[in-house]
Amino acid sequence: MRRAGILLHISSLPTGNFGADATRFVDFLAEIGASIWQTLPLNMPHDDGSPYQCLSAHAGNPSFICLDNLVTENLLKGEDLIAPQVDRDELFSHAYIRYKQHQNLKLQKEFVKFCHENVAWLGDFALFLVLREKFKHTSWNTWPKAYKNKQSAAMKKVKQRYSHEIAVIKFTQFLFFRQWQALKNYANNNGVAMFGDIPIFVAFDSADVWAKPHLFKLDSAKNMQVVAGVPPDYFSETGQRWGNPHYNWQAMQRDGFKWWLKRMRTQHKMFDLLRIDHFRGLQAAWEIPACEDTAINGEWALAPGKALLRTITRHFPSMQLIAEDLGVITDEVDVLREQFKLPGMKILQFAFGGKDDNPYLPHNIEENSVVYTGTHDNDTTLGWYQQLDEHSKTHLHTVLKSSSPDVPQALVELALATKGNIAIIPMQDILGLDATHRMNTPGTTAGNWQWRFDWNALKQEDIAKMKPLIQAYNRANKWR
Repeated sequence: MRRAGILLHISSLPTGNFGADATRFVDFLAEIGASIWQTLPLNMPHDDGSPYQCLSAHAGNPSFICLDNLVTENLLKGEDLIAPQVDRDELFSHAYIRYKQHQNLKLQKEFVKFCHENVAWLGDFALFLVLREKFKHTSWNTWPKAYKNKQSAAMKKVKQRYSHEIAVIKFTQFLFFRQWQALKNYANNNGVAMFGDIPIFVAFDSADVWAKPHLFKLDSAKNMQVVAGVPPDYFSETGQRWGNPHYNWQAMQRDGFKWWLKRMRTQHKMFDLLRIDHFRGLQAAWEIPACEDTAINGEWALAPGKALLRTITRHFPSMQLIAEDLGVITDEVDVLREQFKLPGMKILQFAFGGKDDNPYLPHNIEENSVVYTGTHDNDTTLGWYQQLDEHSKTHLHTVLKSSSPDVPQALVELALATKGNIAIIPMQDILGLDATHRMNTPGTTAGNWQWRFDWNALKQEDIAKMKPLIQAYNRANKWR
């Protein structure tokens, strides 16, 4: 069934949380006939804010919790939110104390159930966060030996000494997932699906690697010998050195991919559709010696993607996966994706200036595809067009049959018109924004992940343009 959706991370909402702006955005999607809301990963990031380098493969980002909703639930007081400097961690501690004091039996049952259902990761994550605070946010591999190696006697003492802090961390995660589920239910009830994103790798400085170091390629001192990234490509002449640890696939396969199954279970509860970022890493991933400053001197290391995907689909047969198959894609990667009938991604910004067999050209896009004008890693379509070389621009004008097209509107319509079953438009392109509103520039660490939109920028004429287009290209189909 043909569908349309919008790409907008939670942090890009005007208030950047699961509150009133989020439900209002669902209403906007429903109004224009879009049935998919795609976000970036919702996990808890490091200080750089990247949702692709997180402290846990499971834990949610507490910044997305709506504090106003906690006031409504009597977990906070209104005056708590108007203090000169609001410390969110302190507010979550207050919320937990009020929760304990008021003895709301319904909430208590929900919290106990949440802890039980997430026991596979929640305890380790809470310990990790407490220790990370204790050691002033230094990486876990630099901690004193007893803590670095998660020795049972040391962990027992930490649990005793920091019992309140651990409980607050667990309660904060409970609030995150509770608010997210309420938003997802609201979206689903309005015919909108939630489309998530799972980074193929996890951060080295994370609860996952600290708690299960044997599942990653580390040396005897638990340091990385190789790191993940991609070779030189469209985005960077020196490639991208992500710095994530590589998986010890042999160890993972020996226990039936339990770590992956637990990770996918969390995502399956959260989302209706799920993009596997850097899907090609399930066939082979670029391994870079940890001593290298760039990604140039790496090599491809094979991965058991077929066995992993077979295991995932057997345990979660209703999970709708999408493969992010951009970059250096080989026949083997295509075979793996096609074997499991996973839609691939097609980016219109990559379509022009080359040969007629370019797979991103509109006439070459197949039905089992998710079509984008651009993604969070691309410039906005207007910014892209303003910087486009003359040869590519001429090619684009030929395809559009116009020497002065209305960009980005022309590419938005082009995406909707393709055969691809799903068309996703970044919110920046709906608003017609230029490069100053870009979400991320790959290969850089400053100034990313900060963009937010303003409701005042969304004009009635934007809605008036999108709604009939979505209907005209038979994409106004509600989710379920």
